[in-house]
Amino acid sequence: MLRGIDVSAYQSSSYGTDGLSFVFVKATEGRTYTNPKLAAQTKRARDAGLVVGFYHFLWPGNLTAQAEYFVSKAPERAGDILAVDWETTGDGTHASNAEKDRFIRKVKELRPNNRVVLYTNRNYWLNIDTTSYAGDGLWIADYVTAGKPRIKAKWRFHQYTDDPLDKNVADFPSRAALREWAEDA
Repeated sequence: MLRGIDVSAYQSSSYGTDGLSFVFVKATEGRTYTNPKLAAQTKRARDAGLVVGFYHFLWPGNLTAQAEYFVSKAPERAGDILAVDWETTGDGTHASNAEKDRFIRKVKELRPNNRVVLYTNRNYWLNIDTTSYAGDGLWIADYVTAGKPRIKAKWRFHQYTDDPLDKNVADFPSRAALREWAEDA
């Protein structure tokens, strides 16, 4: 298992990179929010030679506008991974299954040379998702032993804790294998 983290404006731009193979950086949310630390957090990951991913926190509605906003803010580089974060919003709503699926497809259409994955938690995957559509791969949040999420579906990334920050593992034999998968969109 490869180790990685995901960061947002809540984390420092000088996060530790020792022992990591990848970092996901929050890029956007809805149609107006951009992570103010996006450039610095991205530079930190690239300077460490890590595989870099960017994620968008999905809100219901205006999917095309959200997808366009996301790809306009997330750096465009071959081998970067794009992710949609599908969970409950701050006002207690969430995008529907159809909206989640349309968003993933729209991002893939706008960025055909990047992998596009779905980030969601175990409850959403088992009890809210009805399509099992995860684009190019599933990034599952389930706070249990690293690499042992309690789902039957094939997953690529597993977020296993948020203490003291969001830690993840990836189901690839090496960083080179992860990079090859990411570049082979």
